Amino acid sequence: MTGIPGLTGDLILDHAFGLLLVLGRVGATFALMPGLGEATVPAQIKGGMILMLSLLLLPGLGPLLPPRPDTETAFALMLMAEMANGLWFGWLARAIATSLPMAGQLISELIGVSNVLMPSPDLGSQTSAIARLHEIAVPALLLTSGLYMLPLAALAGFYRLIPPGTLSWATDSAELTVATVSESFMLALRLAAPFVLASVAWNLAVGLVARLVPRLQVFFVVSPGQIALGLLLLASLSIPLIGAWMEAMRASLASLPGGG
Repeated sequence: MTGIPGLTGDLILDHAFGLLLVLGRVGATFALMPGLGEATVPAQIKGGMILMLSLLLLPGLGPLLPPRPDTETAFALMLMAEMANGLWFGWLARAIATSLPMAGQLISELIGVSNVLMPSPDLGSQTSAIARLHEIAVPALLLTSGLYMLPLAALAGFYRLIPPGTLSWATDSAELTVATVSESFMLALRLAAPFVLASVAWNLAVGLVARLVPRLQVFFVVSPGQIALGLLLLASLSIPLIGAWMEAMRASLASLPGGG
């Protein structure tokens, strides 16, 4: 009878240790994950999702969990390794999703809504209303389309690549990081490609007008037309642009480490 409390206590400590390791990676992932990890999500809801997902993952991760360490220092190192794994994984998903607001910022620059000569008093010279609109659209699109399930599924598979409590990143992790950033920038440029072409044609026409009428204040004359035509083009291409982004996101999120 005297040995039962000790065995029960060790079992509770083992389960608590495993839960804390899983919470470390899942919580760090949610800090950066697009959609579910947005700063606008209430802390109570986000904490509940982190705890529920950790409890769901814990039974299946039992064989992968390392033995409970004997010292607090070893446990702290394991927990920090799990947090680093989660931050890296969440950052990869976030970097891909950032392509939409980057495209919005590029579009706003091309159509003349954002300009260093006319900074917005509310948003500043570095951020435009169109970019903010696309930034708000990211979590809305991910949550309403169900794409948020792809990084969650990849997170479960991520444990097979990097077991709990370890920081043995794959040798191609740096290459994957660079490729993800490159993919995000390329996707933003592809989304803004129609506006790039329209901007080139518009600036050529404006240049010709400036050469033909040197006394004309070209900037103040053509800016309203540039903004009006740019907004009209944005309105006509918004649905195809969002559709192309969601298709690219579906493929990119499915190819996250542990996905597929």
